Amino acid sequence: MTASRVVNHHPHVRPAVRTKVEEAIKALGYRPNPQARATRTGISQIGMIYSNASSSNLSNYLMGAFRQASISGCQLLIEPSQIHPSPADAVRKLIEVGAGVVILPPPLCDDPGIRALLEKAGVGAVRFATAWPQPDTPAVFIDDFEGARLMTQHLLDLGHVDIAFVRGDPEHSTAQRREQGFRDTMAAAGLAVRDDYVADGGFSYRGGLEAARRLLGLPQRPTAIFAANDDMAAAVGAVAHGLGLAIPVDLSIAGFDDTPVATTMWPELTTIRQPIADMAASAVLLALEMGRPGGGGTQVQAELTLIQRASTSTPPGRGSAKSAKPAPSRLA
Repeated sequence: MTASRVVNHHPHVRPAVRTKVEEAIKALGYRPNPQARATRTGISQIGMIYSNASSSNLSNYLMGAFRQASISGCQLLIEPSQIHPSPADAVRKLIEVGAGVVILPPPLCDDPGIRALLEKAGVGAVRFATAWPQPDTPAVFIDDFEGARLMTQHLLDLGHVDIAFVRGDPEHSTAQRREQGFRDTMAAAGLAVRDDYVADGGFSYRGGLEAARRLLGLPQRPTAIFAANDDMAAAVGAVAHGLGLAIPVDLSIAGFDDTPVATTMWPELTTIRQPIADMAASAVLLALEMGRPGGGGTQVQAELTLIQRASTSTPPGRGSAKSAKPAPSRLA
């Protein structure tokens, strides 16, 4: 199993072990046979659904899966749910074209009706980026609550108390857990979360624009805004710039995911890094494991990291951006 994980570029292998296996592969002149792999697992086609074509996460999600599928010798069947009357129709399409396993992103991963549809058809499911993993179903996930806790604590440590939150799609378990992490951390610090400091963003850039206009139009503006993903955080930055606010001098902004937009916006975004490409690769491996005897049910919790960049600093009147130098936090 360890050799298989190295050959398949599984991210969760200790460096020393990976080096030993790679040396053995080189010495033996081993070359994997993609067709034999597909035959051995019994699964040659894996379905993948995506729901938000404008998400900055999408490219990493797809490319991580494509990379692993190429290595493992299986075929990916990609289906956008937006072109169907309902997400269930997208799932039915993948069943009809022969997918042996379907990778389900939020919110489909948490929909019991979708999973029942797959089970009835004899097709496996891998839950991707769920915040509610279950021991009997393969899943790849992070601790969304802990990621939000880390970011909220980062802002508190900088001296912010007037912190607003832009939440994601309430149908997503990840959105629920990230909001709970924010609220619980504020409560632990003895701070109440004002109702007008929480705005809906729906995990989209457009939703983030609307949320930012409302939050930054309040008579008492927050000194920091934590958005539940990077797309919404980038939108907050755009609105702030339009109002003539300096980031992070007048307003600190934080995000979640560390997608490409985090380093293309200005100033670069403080965020929680979620390794989407590696997680997608792991999801493909879990899908293939379901075709082996005894396969299925494996849970993979990916590492997340707080990445501090230039968009967060002390609040107005509490020092300059140069004075804030907290070390990055890491959760395994």
